[in-house]
Amino acid sequence: MQIKQILLLGLLCACSIFSNAQTTGSLKGYVKNEAGEPVESATVKLLNTAFGTVSDNAGLFAIRNIAPGKYTLTITGIGIKPLQRAITITTGNETELLIAVKSAIVNMETVTVTGRSAAQESNRQAFNVTAVDAKKLYNTTLDLAGALDRVSGIRVRESGGVGSNFNLSLNGFSGNHVRYFIDGIPMDNFGSSFQINNIPINVAERLEVYKGVVPIWLGSDALGGAINIVTGDSYRNYIDASYSYGSFNTHRTVINTALTNKRGLTVQLNAFQNYSDNSYRVKVDAADINTGAYAPNTLLNRFHDTYHNENLIVNVGVVDKSWADKLLLGITLGKNYKEIQTGARMVSVFGGWHRKGDIIMPTLKYKKANLIKNLDVTLNANYNLGSEQNIDTMNVRYDWYGNSKPNGSNGERSKSMYKYKNNNGIATSVVNYRIGEHQSVALSDVFTTFNRKGNDAINPSSADNELTKKTQKNVLGLGYSYDVRDNWSVSVFGKYIYQNNINGSAANAAATNKFGYGIAATYFLLPALQIKSSYELTNRMPEAQEIFGDVENQEGNPNLRPEQSNNFNIGVSYAFSANSNSKFLVNANAIYRRSDNFIYNRLNNNQSKLVADNRDGVRTVGGDGEIRYSYKNWLTLGTTITYQYLQNLQKYEPEYTGVSPVYKDQMPNIPYFFGNGDVSVSLRNVGRKGNNLNIGYNLLYVHAFYLYWPSRGGDKLDIPQQLSHDINLVYSVASGKYNVGLECRNITDALLYDNFSLQKPGRAFYLNLRYFLNNINK
Repeated sequence: MQIKQILLLGLLCACSIFSNAQTTGSLKGYVKNEAGEPVESATVKLLNTAFGTVSDNAGLFAIRNIAPGKYTLTITGIGIKPLQRAITITTGNETELLIAVKSAIVNMETVTVTGRSAAQESNRQAFNVTAVDAKKLYNTTLDLAGALDRVSGIRVRESGGVGSNFNLSLNGFSGNHVRYFIDGIPMDNFGSSFQINNIPINVAERLEVYKGVVPIWLGSDALGGAINIVTGDSYRNYIDASYSYGSFNTHRTVINTALTNKRGLTVQLNAFQNYSDNSYRVKVDAADINTGAYAPNTLLNRFHDTYHNENLIVNVGVVDKSWADKLLLGITLGKNYKEIQTGARMVSVFGGWHRKGDIIMPTLKYKKANLIKNLDVTLNANYNLGSEQNIDTMNVRYDWYGNSKPNGSNGERSKSMYKYKNNNGIATSVVNYRIGEHQSVALSDVFTTFNRKGNDAINPSSADNELTKKTQKNVLGLGYSYDVRDNWSVSVFGKYIYQNNINGSAANAAATNKFGYGIAATYFLLPALQIKSSYELTNRMPEAQEIFGDVENQEGNPNLRPEQSNNFNIGVSYAFSANSNSKFLVNANAIYRRSDNFIYNRLNNNQSKLVADNRDGVRTVGGDGEIRYSYKNWLTLGTTITYQYLQNLQKYEPEYTGVSPVYKDQMPNIPYFFGNGDVSVSLRNVGRKGNNLNIGYNLLYVHAFYLYWPSRGGDKLDIPQQLSHDINLVYSVASGKYNVGLECRNITDALLYDNFSLQKPGRAFYLNLRYFLNNINK
């Protein structure tokens, strides 16, 4: 009922907004040169006004909320001749233009480029943020997790191949310490069908990685950072379709399309599917279940690891209206199937256990800049009606050879056909008011609810299935910003978090509230030399999956305490040119974290599952850096490096008398030194004009790290150093309309490990075919 009331309130607010909004128009168009190629970073302005923007890499620009009237449009940029055009903006309509500019030959020793892409603008915030331009990766078979794994400070750790469980580490924080968003909307309730390691990169326009301090407009109780997936709406009439096939019988299909008419009516569709047998070879200590013959370090194929998921996202509504920049009603539909090959370690092997799930999620999205003068409003709401099911019905035990034999009557792990719904929903609102040219205040509120209900056909009388598993959380944020563009800015904010958990019965309800605050500031010593610093006292409430378990490999812990952290960041960014052809970008960041009641995953008592637990304290010191170089428009290369030292500050352990032997130990099973390197060569007009060839190489390095506590001597073990090489080749025809990509990952077939030494796929090959059509002339 609460979710229904929230959705109704959102609709009523939207209706109220419509009746009080201003009457404006908008402008959209493309800038292209004589050859019909898009012109990137052209400055587009309405003469003698404050309205202006910069064209993106497709030459697209858009200006909204313009008062009706006659204007002079100016187009300027490096390498093109300035152009002016008279235009007329009418009420409630979008004026569309296709602007052809002429190239200009210029000779100059020093060039100052003022135009910046959306990703570059995002990087100039006061927060410690790294933005990734996803469009540059559209011709690859990467998912979002694969793209994020190349960002400094991030390590994506997966338990296997396509569709496996993953754990993203960001400056030492991992799991639920890091929050995920799509266009600022939390992904907390998206379920197993919709996770960043099964969402293709083509869905995103850019990825924003906030390290440590998270702005209030994201409305989160993240402890260590946030990932915001920006889908964008640059293309209003387009189709982008791709299909890839590769090793281990892996298939991926992506279709993104949108249609928008002159009245602003729009239909947007995103559909994708992933399938893989995940039948890659692993090196294991195998024992024949029938003979007992033991064979250490044996290479065997995974035989029970098939995964597939299918998702459809449809939004219908209006854009660029006087009362709404965007009003969309939508539905997200999806399903997934996952065979479970191993437990939390590879010594546990299964041959029949699997899970499946679906997502049925209606959505509401509303956004309006200048609802009334200087007031911007954003409203979002969704509710996941989908279900999940854990299926373990075979009373056998398997070995790595695929052999099985009877094993009592309790299934492979715990006999079950438990089907459940988490009944989780989210409602968000953000209001931003610009006090003047430099000042603004913002208020945000995010409400989430979770209420797991289910039944088990095999164990209908299970008392645990009847227990109430319910949680509700609200995050309220208030912030103030002072910004002198391209000079300096500062933001201060506070967050109030309330959570109520019920585990078992209403008598077991536990309400908790926490208050946090922070500040972020940046200063430009030079136009291209930026320093930034931020601090936050942040709090995170335990998640429902940590409290109640995930009915698979995560055991619940209802006694978890909220965690709190003091996060400090300081960073510097410098872009410079050695000459007119060579450009450099250098980023460096230092971090300090002091976390209390730190929540981390450990093995449970029989080492078959993970369980979340608190540590009194953990201290993190580290840093990350990035260097990028480009020569003209055909060569780019770069490297990232990350070092993070997490130290255990829990002095006393329940099982020890006196000071704990692992006090001040390095936290185990967390990579502490890793990095990436990449090189890309772009050759234009290969074969014929408009056909381009791109050759790329990527390297991943992870230093060896401890699996258990270092001070425990011989049983600490370690996960060995890992070095992986990937190479890709993309041939684009007709200025990117047709694209063919070839990839080889892990060229040397190195053994790669992640969570508790779970092995990842070896050498793999992929073919990717992509078709892209964008037509402004509807």
